[in-house]
Amino acid sequence: MLTRPGGLSFFFAKTPQLYHGLRLFLNGCSHRHFKPTTHSDFLKGRISMNKSAHFSNLALSGTKKSIPESLAVAETMSNKARKKARRESPEGVLRFQLDMCSKNGDVVEALRLYDEARSQGVPLSQHHYNVLLYLCSSSGSNGDENVVNLGLKRGFEIFKQMGVDRIEPNEATFTSAARLAGAMEDPEMAFNLVKQMKSCGIPPKLRSYGPPLFGFCKKGVADRAFEVDAHMVESGVVAEEPELCSLLGLSVESRRVNRVYEMMHRLRASVRQVSESTAEVIERWFNSNDAAGVGEENWDVEKVREGVVKGGGGWHGQGWLGNGKWRVARTEMDEAGVCQSCGEKLVCIDIDPRETENFAMSLTKLACQREVKADFVQFQEWLQRHGPFDAVLDGANVSLINQKSFSFFQLNSVVNHLRQISPSKRLPLVILHRSRVTGGPAQNPNNMKLIQNWKKTGALYATPAGSNDDWYWLYAAVHCNCLLVTNDEMRDHLFQLLGTSFFPRWKEKHQVRLTMTRRGPVLHMPPPYSIVIQESEQGSWHVPTVTGDDVETPRQWLCATRSRKNHGHHHPQPLD
Repeated sequence: MLTRPGGLSFFFAKTPQLYHGLRLFLNGCSHRHFKPTTHSDFLKGRISMNKSAHFSNLALSGTKKSIPESLAVAETMSNKARKKARRESPEGVLRFQLDMCSKNGDVVEALRLYDEARSQGVPLSQHHYNVLLYLCSSSGSNGDENVVNLGLKRGFEIFKQMGVDRIEPNEATFTSAARLAGAMEDPEMAFNLVKQMKSCGIPPKLRSYGPPLFGFCKKGVADRAFEVDAHMVESGVVAEEPELCSLLGLSVESRRVNRVYEMMHRLRASVRQVSESTAEVIERWFNSNDAAGVGEENWDVEKVREGVVKGGGGWHGQGWLGNGKWRVARTEMDEAGVCQSCGEKLVCIDIDPRETENFAMSLTKLACQREVKADFVQFQEWLQRHGPFDAVLDGANVSLINQKSFSFFQLNSVVNHLRQISPSKRLPLVILHRSRVTGGPAQNPNNMKLIQNWKKTGALYATPAGSNDDWYWLYAAVHCNCLLVTNDEMRDHLFQLLGTSFFPRWKEKHQVRLTMTRRGPVLHMPPPYSIVIQESEQGSWHVPTVTGDDVETPRQWLCATRSRKNHGHHHPQPLD
């Protein structure tokens, strides 16, 4: 990152014309370059123009009885021909070239193309400008200080020119400009740009807030950083771990103990398991003198318990409890959820059944949008007739664990094992793609017999050609509220569509993972405790990290406790 004394003021002192152009933009979008416009106003203008063109065409159609054949041919030009014409136009060629520069991170070549296009009178669109601004704002990743300086200088020139050309800005435009301000270490300017974006009717995104938030945190300007955070909340933008970690670190450094408490709970609610960098900030807090000096020495036990019940378990939200120095340790949990450092047992936080029902509905909606709707509805009807099941198997995943090719023998061994431990002693539901049950190893006589037996007992569903079987096995497990047997980590695009609020909690409580041994399958059942930041009734904290996976290597936890000689006044702790 380029470090300059005085930030943007220093930069624009050398280029006052650019500074003036940018300031005009920030002063309420009232300058002629950027007229304040909402998306509806913008579309209204477009519709108005379209209406004028439409009525002109109607007028022409009333005066001309016939259309020349050449005109008819032109009007019926194929979409393919029109696309080709756009692609081969000067604007289309420039778009392609700039996109390649963006792909390669080549800001120098992009600026050369921009200068050439302007000298030749090639009109630039919003996309052209946004690619250029993006490249200029990310030039710091190049590592060459000359390229960084060039990107910053030209970036603000281009931003101003976009206003002169009366090109409609969007979220990407503002975000790139905010990043330019952030690179010049002027978070105030970056924040003004975000506020301006909102006043122009463009909803900011999380990435828009990064430059001002991280900028203020880096400078240690706590009040302004929390003002940015409040603006995010007001705009409905949810902070993620990087933002929360920065705010937590700033709270620790500025000795705002209540803010530290708030950030710990926001991490608990939205992040659940923290990265190593966040764990280090938390560790630093608990080892500090400020942490040792804060806390309620004689708290109301009943009020704390009420907070636990109201919150659903695992936290109380009543503030720091206890007093004195914290004992901080990196540790593990045993199979029952007992901390190997302090001996406290973690709790299992229940999921509201209504949340599961709502999740099943949203899952159905997403699946019907991405699958053939009739096929998925047919599966839902089949499931109603044959369910519920105690377990659902991702057949392809299970059969290929430690295997080079599809193994029905391995799949069947897991099916039989699950049947033995099932409360109802019924077969689990196996989900396989249709191609898996008709071709390849499925042609083996023994496998054919196995497949027919599963079908006869209603334990196999073959998903149709062209479908993604992930939607089917996930929906079945959610619908039946049962175990889901798969080693799939469920991290790809499909599962990202499901969000980060409910799905990770559901997955934690329902996914069964497998290890295949010579003696047969070993099932790793869901833990009897919740892998999430937990605050106990005694005031101790347990923070899970992303280090370890609880199957091959134990998950690493951060344990923070302190002496329990001081405790609530309603129910004293028994003596050891």
